[in-house]
Amino acid sequence: MAQDDRPRPASVRRPRLTSLRATFAVSFATLTAVVAVLVGVVSYSAAARLVRVDQETVFDQIVQDLRDEVRQQRMTPADFSSSAPGHDIVRPARTDVQVLGADGAVSDASRPRLPVTGADRATAGASTAGRMVQHEDIEVGDDVYRIATVALGGGRGAVQVAQEFSDTEDLLRALQRQSLILMAVVVAAAGLFGWWLARRITWRLVALTSAAEDVARTRRLGIQVPVNGLDEVGRLGRAFDRMLGRLAQSEEDQRRLVQDAGHELRTPLTSLRTNISLLRRIDELPPAAREELVADLGQEARELTDLVNELVDLAAGQLDTEPPQRVDVAEIAHDAAALARRRLGREITVRSCGDTRTEGRPAMLTRALSNLVENAAKFDPDGVAPIEVVVAGPARPGTVRVEVLDRGPGIADDDLTRVFDRFYRAPAARSRPGSGLGLSIVREVALAHGGAPFAYRREGGGAGIGFTVGG
Repeated sequence: MAQDDRPRPASVRRPRLTSLRATFAVSFATLTAVVAVLVGVVSYSAAARLVRVDQETVFDQIVQDLRDEVRQQRMTPADFSSSAPGHDIVRPARTDVQVLGADGAVSDASRPRLPVTGADRATAGASTAGRMVQHEDIEVGDDVYRIATVALGGGRGAVQVAQEFSDTEDLLRALQRQSLILMAVVVAAAGLFGWWLARRITWRLVALTSAAEDVARTRRLGIQVPVNGLDEVGRLGRAFDRMLGRLAQSEEDQRRLVQDAGHELRTPLTSLRTNISLLRRIDELPPAAREELVADLGQEARELTDLVNELVDLAAGQLDTEPPQRVDVAEIAHDAAALARRRLGREITVRSCGDTRTEGRPAMLTRALSNLVENAAKFDPDGVAPIEVVVAGPARPGTVRVEVLDRGPGIADDDLTRVFDRFYRAPAARSRPGSGLGLSIVREVALAHGGAPFAYRREGGGAGIGFTVGG
């Protein structure tokens, strides 16, 4: 089949309001217009119906009063003459009256003159007083009338009573026009009020949007964010401000981690590069120097591997997505101690008291406990006393305290507040292997679980290092 290459018409796209303020104003005006139209239509219909019914009721009452009057009194056409004394008493109010003689001819015309039909002339010659004939929607000139002809009885004539309805319709049409104008004014006022109200409500959202766009454009997280108000917008502003603060802190932590990692990696890499350059002359070195060179290369490679592993663990700990669950910290301590016994060949004891269950992430807690045990073994390599792991809880509801005790050289008072800093190594410990990241990971784990790390000097020598969970 041949392919149709004729251009296809572009799909019709509905116009969209790109501004929340405009959307709010148009929606407010539309809702007001719908309500105004409904109220106006219902009100006008009810008012028009009431006016028409009132007019008809008044006319029917006038005609009925006239019929009662001519039935009760013997009246002649002269009694209804406009020139007769007291004619304003016998002539009904708010009506036009025209008098017919006995032959049906007009003896006293109204202004305007009312039409006379055969039925009206027959009514004028009727012998029964109060006999009536009615005419609906009779056009007289440019006006519309309702006419009732009432017989005086005895063949004496009749009286025509007419009521103009065109004035009422003109009044209702004027009311309709005024209602339409009023509805238009109300809709316009609603639109302006909606615009003002939307501007008052959305200015903080506009400010938040501008702040987000500034962050996306400049990549600076120190943008001032409006946090006014106690409503949902104010809560959004405060949440956005806290989010930017967290992101700024995370960016600063990442930058500091990269700087510290670069600094710490530079030393083993420099040593490796120096020893590798010596490998070119390894044949010239004596056997003892060769053995020492190979041993140094192995040691530096292991330290570099440990450092990289610590960095990976630290970064993973910061971005850990392991869901929290109900755990028994004492059981985690037993597992970590068993693993350390196999790895280090040291005696490690675990003591627990109280309820040691809490909400936590098992993998992170295991890593923190392993780091504490390995740190204790590293600073007490030749110790004969066992390394002690103590798990106690709860000092407060949901709080568990974990500490590892050793009999090593202890911690100087000046170092107690710095041992958990990244890459920090006390002057006395710089000759020992390690990256200076193990206790930093312990601090990250403690903070992630709502606790805090701690360290102190033990009486009789050694140190106690640990952390709390929960609280």
